[in-house]
Amino acid sequence: MQARREFRDRPDVEVAVLDALVDRAEEGMTVFEVRAAVEADIDSIEEALAALKQDDLIRIQNDDDRVVIRVEDRVVPDPQAEIDEEHGWIDLLRERFGLWYLPSRR
Repeated sequence: MQARREFRDRPDVEVAVLDALVDRAEEGMTVFEVRAAVEADIDSIEEALAALKQDDLIRIQNDDDRVVIRVEDRVVPDPQAEIDEEHGWIDLLRERFGLWYLPSRR
């Protein structure tokens, strides 16, 4: 799953970190798990985490002797409100503009 659209206009590493954290929104991730999920060097990941923390998009918690990073709830998309990416937009445009697919007759 990806972070909500309004949070995707950030640098690539920040978006990759958000996406990884959204995938594990319930349980969160350690820094090592984020590092394994995001293809970037540790300095870039640290900078991304700092920027996301500063913008209140993530929170850091101590859980059972380990530090866990969790994404804020407002970053996680609402599954009920999501439009199916493959068909939803096409159907929406067809309804809006009255364009319907008519199969060709052979």
